[in-house]
Amino acid sequence: MTCLSRFRAPLAALLVLLLSAGTSPAQWFPFQGPNPPPTPPANIPNPPAPQNPPTPLAPPPTPQQQPAPVPQRPAAKETPPPANTPLRYALNLTARYSAEGPQVTRSLHWRIFVERPGTAQPLFLVSESQDASPTFSLPPGKYVVHVAYGLASFAQRMDVTENRRETMIVNAGGLRLQGRVADASIPPAKLRFDVYEGNFLQRATGDGKKKKGTVRNERPPVVRGVVPGDLVLLPAGTYYIQSTYGEGNSTITADVRIEAGRLTDATVHHRAAQVTLRLVHATGGEALANTSWSVLTPGGDSIKEFIGAFPSIVLADGEYVAVARHDGKTYQANFKVVAGRDREVEVLARAENQAQTPPAATAR
Repeated sequence: MTCLSRFRAPLAALLVLLLSAGTSPAQWFPFQGPNPPPTPPANIPNPPAPQNPPTPLAPPPTPQQQPAPVPQRPAAKETPPPANTPLRYALNLTARYSAEGPQVTRSLHWRIFVERPGTAQPLFLVSESQDASPTFSLPPGKYVVHVAYGLASFAQRMDVTENRRETMIVNAGGLRLQGRVADASIPPAKLRFDVYEGNFLQRATGDGKKKKGTVRNERPPVVRGVVPGDLVLLPAGTYYIQSTYGEGNSTITADVRIEAGRLTDATVHHRAAQVTLRLVHATGGEALANTSWSVLTPGGDSIKEFIGAFPSIVLADGEYVAVARHDGKTYQANFKVVAGRDREVEVLARAENQAQTPPAATAR
């Protein structure tokens, strides 16, 4: 009782203060009893907006939204060749007629051979070109460069150890041939040329002397059967040409000289004519078919033999004998050929022209 009485006065003072504030005893203890808590007299006010609102963070972009990076072109630089690729050098070639002469611009055929000593094929073709100034890509090594210019050819050894330019000397020229008889050109179909190296006096032996008791043996021609008007490319030097007109004995030989870088035009003049043979019963009559003919020199050398009614032959100017055989009988007549005058030769099948014994024909 003593303790209770000690707190009785302060409690009474506190009760008087609460009652004077107008509050009910239920508000002092809100959770007493089964009823829910009271509804406040007004809506709860919103909190004041901050003076500097923070910037909201954007969500990270998805992989599809990320921009594609711009590719950067790498700086250009020389790529070294693979270790197993052999190194190669450029070999540029040109040709001239002489050291100071003009450059050859056509009709060249270049071939590059590699040297392989001690093998069955010491020179092996590795490249070729027909350009005027080709450039070859070659591995380092020893090579033989061969250039052909028509019938002329030249070769030179070269060591390829770096890029280089080389000029080869093509000491060659051109030859063009024509034929004439009197003032007229000879048709190309009836004319042919053979070209030999050296001069005409050197045709038997190298020194121009003919050994006693031996048969002359001409060297083989450099080129045979050249057509009139064609250009023949030859090494510079001395040559002799043999021109044959027709199929008879009209043959002319002449020496020519070929100079490097120059064209030599040569015209051969034949002293000959074309002769047509006819065996007839009367002057101006019809030629007899199935006649065998021989044309002989006055000394009896045979020039040509043929069969036909009216054969033709080109003969050098001079005198000849025509022999005709028909129906087991032989007739002959002498005739003369004048250069540039083509003619017909009639052999009359008469008793006065009949030969009792045919002339002996000596083969040339």
